[in-house]
Amino acid sequence: MNIEKDFTALYNTYAPKIHRLCLGYASGDRDLANEWLQETFIKVWNHRKSFKGNASVDTWIYRIAVNTCLSDLRKTKKSIPINEAILKDIDNEEDIHRNESRLKKMYSCIDQLTAQNKALILLELEDLPQVTIAETVGLAHGTLRTRLSRIRKSLLKCITNGK
Repeated sequence: MNIEKDFTALYNTYAPKIHRLCLGYASGDRDLANEWLQETFIKVWNHRKSFKGNASVDTWIYRIAVNTCLSDLRKTKKSIPINEAILKDIDNEEDIHRNESRLKKMYSCIDQLTAQNKALILLELEDLPQVTIAETVGLAHGTLRTRLSRIRKSLLKCITNGK
């Protein structure tokens, strides 16, 4: 068994998802997201022997990523501005303006959530199964469903009303 080959396969499988998760915490700041991605996988490598298999590998990696992002945000008390460069993929001028406005509102509203609710919605936006999210954050599945429903309603209200 080749540990480095296994790690490379693990990285190739999860890095794009973890990067998008980190990008959500970084409000679109690609450099910061890349830094957190790298730090996450350094921790995965350094602690690979401590993984006991009590949870799935993806749950373990997501937990490390969430902790890495939250820890850095708390440590530095970063206020991350929205990176407008992520909006450049849109063709039409009107669509650019409309989508830019929506993304800014969405990021702004997500940034107002508590740390745990932010983790939940970012994992949800990553299309993770709710069972995986529940395991990652240590909530019962029913509790998670209820919390996500409340978060979605809160975000919708925030995005449409600005509150």
